[in-house]
This record gives sequence, C-alpha cells and structure tokens, in this order.
Amino acid sequence: MEVTNKLESGNYAADISSIKEAQQRINPFIHKTSVLSSDTLNSISGRKLFFKCECFQKGGAFKFRGACNAIFSLKDEQAANGVVTHSSGNHAAAVSLAAKLRGIPAHIVIPKNAPKCKVENVRRYGGNVIWSDATMQSRESVANNVLQETGAVLVHPFNDGRIISGQGTISLELLEQIPQIDTIIVPISGGGLISGVALAAKSINPKIRILAAEPRGANDAALSMAAGEIVTLPQTNTIADGLRAFLGDLTWPIIRDFVDDVITVEDKDIIEAMRMCYEILKVAVEPSGAIGLAAVLSATFLENPAWKDCNNVAIILSGGNVDLGVLWESFNK
Repeated sequence: MEVTNKLESGNYAADISSIKEAQQRINPFIHKTSVLSSDTLNSISGRKLFFKCECFQKGGAFKFRGACNAIFSLKDEQAANGVVTHSSGNHAAAVSLAAKLRGIPAHIVIPKNAPKCKVENVRRYGGNVIWSDATMQSRESVANNVLQETGAVLVHPFNDGRIISGQGTISLELLEQIPQIDTIIVPISGGGLISGVALAAKSINPKIRILAAEPRGANDAALSMAAGEIVTLPQTNTIADGLRAFLGDLTWPIIRDFVDDVITVEDKDIIEAMRMCYEILKVAVEPSGAIGLAAVLSATFLENPAWKDCNNVAIILSGGNVDLGVLWESFNK
C-alpha cells in the first residue's frame, strides 16, 4: 500500500491532525529549536546536513514536546491527582517540568542506573523521585504501584498517542525551516520520537526518507523490521542510555509502515560523533543525541546505493543531558 493510502487509513495512534493540534497546544510552552549546519561536516559526509537541535529544548531534550502535549491535554479532573511515569531520564525531566507548569504533582519512577545529571533535572523541576531496579519489568511494576496509591494518570514515555503527536511537531517545525530536506535520521528506542516525526513528515512529503539510528548493543528495532514483528532483547549494552527501551504496540505499526530503514552503529562511533558535535558544531549532545551523525557517517549509509541521492539530510540531535562529572574531575587532576 502506498504511503498516502496508509496515512489515510487512520489506523495509527496519531495522525497529522493530532500532531497539528499538539503544536497549537504546546506552542506557548516549548522552544522552537534552531537548525544548525556545518561546511566541515557537509564535506566529511558528502551531503548537506541540517541538525535539528532538540538538545536546546526545555529540559534539554525533545521529550518535553510529548510530555507537554500529554499533560496539557488532560481534563482538570483527570489531572487533579497528578501524573506518574517511568524513565531513565529525559522523559522524567520533561514530565516533571510539564507538570510543574500545569501545577500538578509528578511521580517519577527512575531506574537506579540512570545518569546523575538526568536525576538532578527531575528534582530541579520538582518531580517526586521513586527508585526502581534497572529492568523494564521493575520500572513498570513500581509505576503501577504508584498509580494505585495516588490515583495519578500514567504518561508513558513513548507508547501513547499524545506523546507521539507531541514529538511529531518536530517535523512540522523542521520542514518549515528547511523545506528541501529529503531525508530525516532519527534515534530510535521505544519509538515515540520516530513515530511522530515519520507520520508528520510523510504527511507533508510522502517521498521523504525516514531512517532510524540504533546502537548495535540495543538493536531490537532492526531485528523487528527484519522479522516483521516486535522483537525484544534479553538485555541491552550501549553507552546510549536513552536508547535502551523496546518498541511498543502503538509505535511499532507506524515504524513498520513508515520507517525506510534502520542503521545500526557501534558505541565507538557514537562517541566519535559526540566529539564531532562538541568540537565542530560546538553543541553538547548526549550519546543518544549524537547517534544520527554516527549513522550518516557510517559505511552502512554512505555505501548503500539506495541512499546515494539523499542529498539534504536532517539529523535530530535529540538531547543534550550528558553527565560531565568525569570530564570535570579530569580537569581538576
């Protein structure tokens, strides 16, 4: 089935209408993030690259868009008891901030291995931190207990139409800023970001390519695309702490139907891409945020004839919350 026919089928958790509604709802609260370019990185990649700086978003990541849309779409009686979520960091901070702006409590379940800087963001925005073990099962179990105790509303990190719609506003902004884009490279984890980006972008331009960037040590999306069904891994092993979740039943159909390919990269390439963002773009990005640059510089992308005419490539720098403690310690030695 053609892209347009799939979009018109309406069998997805979000669509261009819900994304445009989200844009209207969250515009008073979010930053319209800038797009950067670099002649140096264009030369290295052989493409024109455009970096959508969601690392400059409130809370330091794109997650504020979805959280803001979900929380401000609640009716007053729904919101009265607050919200609860589970997250390794960026979504947690985003929910905390959006709840603070709405004037309601935020109960945030965070795994014990979450980066310190992300936990501090949650506390800075007034979120109530509740610890869980590092596994998704523990996170979900603790969150369910909090839901029963508080009567709060669950704001899932990615498997929620309101979240997907909020993240899709990135495409509305991006394609207004740089209309000539023919390819967007997006980090993939649970799939909320890429689902929204793909739905909005393909609605505006059905020929646009949407490529997912994924760590080799958490390559469930690549395996899922190959298998034609959701595949989960017994464990993940990657420096990209924001990309360790697995696809949801709402994000998977969108990814299956609208993502053109998944590019997997090694952690060493993610680290090198982080360094290039710091040194060349002068932008601080976390590993999850740098993975799109790693993907566009990979042999998988550059040597694939299917992508040879991807000339104007947007890369979503999804977040900038990186724990710099080790770096500062090294300076003090």
